[in-house]
Amino acid sequence: MTKTAIKPTNKDLSFNDFKEEVLKDYRIAKISRECSLLGRREVLTGKAKFGIFGDGKEVPQLAMAKAFKHGDFRSGYYRDQTFMMAIGELTAQQFFAGLYAHTDIEADPMSAGRQMGGHFSTHSLNEDGTWKNLTEQYNSSSDISPTAAQMPRLLGLAQASKVYRNEKSVQHKSKFSLNGDEVAWGTIGNASTSEGIFFETINGAGVLQVPMVISVWDDEYGISVHAKHQTTKESISEILKGFQRDEKNNGYEIFVVNGWDYVQLIDIYNKAAKIASEEHVPVLIHVKELTQPQGHSTSGSHERYKDKERLNWEKNLDCIVKMREWILNFELETETGETLRFVESEEEIILIEKSAKKEVTSAKRNAWNSYINDIKSQVLIASQLLDKVIAKSKNAAFITKYKDNLTSIIDPSKKDVLSTVRKTLRYLKNEDFAEKILLQNFIKDSLKDGHKKYSSYLYSESSFKAQDVPVKKPIYGNNKNLVDARIIMRDNFDAIFKKHPEVLVFGEDAGFIGDVNQGLEGLQEKYGKIRVADTGIREATIIGQGIGLAMRGLRPIAEIQYLDYLLYALQIMSDDLATLHYRTFGKQKAPLIIRTRGHRLEGIWHAGSPMAGIINHVRGMHVLVPRNMTKAAGFYNTLLEADEPALVIECLNGYRLKEELPINLGEFKTMIGVTETVKEGTDLTVVSYGSTLRIVEEVAKELQQTDIDIEVIDAQSLLPFDLNHDCVKSLAKTNKLLIVDEDLPGGASAYILQEILENQNGYQFLDSKPATLTAKAHRTAYGTDGDYFSKPSAEDIFEKIYEIMNEANPNKYPSLY
Repeated sequence: MTKTAIKPTNKDLSFNDFKEEVLKDYRIAKISRECSLLGRREVLTGKAKFGIFGDGKEVPQLAMAKAFKHGDFRSGYYRDQTFMMAIGELTAQQFFAGLYAHTDIEADPMSAGRQMGGHFSTHSLNEDGTWKNLTEQYNSSSDISPTAAQMPRLLGLAQASKVYRNEKSVQHKSKFSLNGDEVAWGTIGNASTSEGIFFETINGAGVLQVPMVISVWDDEYGISVHAKHQTTKESISEILKGFQRDEKNNGYEIFVVNGWDYVQLIDIYNKAAKIASEEHVPVLIHVKELTQPQGHSTSGSHERYKDKERLNWEKNLDCIVKMREWILNFELETETGETLRFVESEEEIILIEKSAKKEVTSAKRNAWNSYINDIKSQVLIASQLLDKVIAKSKNAAFITKYKDNLTSIIDPSKKDVLSTVRKTLRYLKNEDFAEKILLQNFIKDSLKDGHKKYSSYLYSESSFKAQDVPVKKPIYGNNKNLVDARIIMRDNFDAIFKKHPEVLVFGEDAGFIGDVNQGLEGLQEKYGKIRVADTGIREATIIGQGIGLAMRGLRPIAEIQYLDYLLYALQIMSDDLATLHYRTFGKQKAPLIIRTRGHRLEGIWHAGSPMAGIINHVRGMHVLVPRNMTKAAGFYNTLLEADEPALVIECLNGYRLKEELPINLGEFKTMIGVTETVKEGTDLTVVSYGSTLRIVEEVAKELQQTDIDIEVIDAQSLLPFDLNHDCVKSLAKTNKLLIVDEDLPGGASAYILQEILENQNGYQFLDSKPATLTAKAHRTAYGTDGDYFSKPSAEDIFEKIYEIMNEANPNKYPSLY
């Protein structure tokens, strides 16, 4: 299938042009349906692992494609294959390449085999990581599977148009917007509208009044569960009527249309696009009476939960069947009495159907051959190497069996090849000849290639990588200027806004009052309500706004008020933001900075330190834990020179502490992935971060009175951690290690311990058992005493260090208890 995009219907089209467009649409619908049908068979025969298809949704997607323009963005649902084909961004062969998980980005441009089929995207980046001109292409943000999780990002994609239209400081960025006319198009299944993040997005878009069009594909089921168990009144448009705009109030425009009505669908989608683009009003299109001919996915059959009456209804109301009937029955009498038709006989439409089926069959065959031939070439190379080894080895009989098993596999996998040759090495461990080295090199090269194909692009590999931003230290004036640390944060953000016109900050209390700790004090008044904005209490879509804005060339800083509240947004951070660069094989990015504050708070719900959950869910982001505001400001300055997403956790109890004000605000940079030794010592290495580090520093002074000289290291950055291996260098000097952390047991302290002992090989320098000192296994109790008994206190730290020294030298350090 060649890439032929459908253009929006022109009112001045001649009948012949209109006829050609209708028949082209029908052909695309049939190609898409054949892909679904044949795709299911490929899964059931074992050539693909899983299939989830867009059958039953073809006709409304054709209509949506006609209204979709260059510069627009889609944030969608894994059933939108017809739409992607209609805009020319998916061919049948690419569809099958995705189904087979072909790791060539040219074969599967959606994700190079990293995502299951049905997850669509376009390329926003050039090979060097720079932005393409997004206004000159159709854009689809990369899909994800978690239910309704495409919605928060949709809000940000739409908001970007509003920013570009109304904020003068970014109107020069023509690669990303032309007067803010671009529309963000969301798609979602009817059952998924039950998710909280759907309603959160709906409310956010209504408040912000952004150009967003949401299509709800309604086939009345959510897998096997009927709509009566999903949605009040069994209708999302009914329960959202309160969002309908009127003469006095902003809100939504809401349309309801049958999914098989080709003409009505085209009319409504063009109306929706015009309203959203010109007026910046969000639109909901409830597309009803859709079907799902093959059920939810290849994991089951819908005959198990739909009765015969429903199945017959679906057969008769199938949108392609209805479109076919309309084409066959269409007649238009002209003023001259001539009768115009799309087809003169059913034979014409049968020819289109046969042609579509033939094209899909050919595309499937070509995609499979391209996929399997790459692997078979590896089988050939491996078998030739094994033949050479067999000729020399004393264990030839065993190796021959492995080789014969490999070559007998009809449709081998890369796993089959590499597993076989790696197992043969066990029989060569006591042998030494040149052919063995060739086999070892083949394995090493295959693993290296596997890393590139399956593990690359977790972080940026461009020249904008955060770790490559050169360090620039704070510069201080001749007269020491001590200020409340919040002033450093505020004045540094002021410098950032002057230097980077594309930066926006938003969050709960971030705007009018300048955040709860006045780190943004006065900046909304200075830079306006677009660049420094308040939001509602809706953490998931605050992050979603940031993702969408960042995908469209802006540099958002999304503020989550406190660290504990991050849990509301963790799913979006984990499933969407952290995986975006990876799951698109480096073809999309969202350099969002998330700002929050925490450490040493009081109470069960405001003093958690869910660091273990964070660092293990957001691989693909940086997690930065500065001990003071100067370090934090330096991280923001660094990140804005890079193109990777990050979380910065400021110390809540540090805003009123005194720090010296640098004179190079907006310029100094804190290195990412680099620790800092804040106190040198010889007896024991203590690693900590954030507010707890300040307690360690105080304890270090007390320990010197008992002749214990500890080395104190500030981790500063958890993801990544200590790239220069400074911790193990310290351990080589002190031979003793303690990790102090306010997270729960087994959390960040265990992570740091593994990094030092295992990844840095620090175990070899230990003279004593390494130790961790963490918070208790429960949430922090309220009050000063609650904090004292729940988290590591100065006395806890002192006594733990003393205990380690007592074990090493009991005569010099007799037991305290």
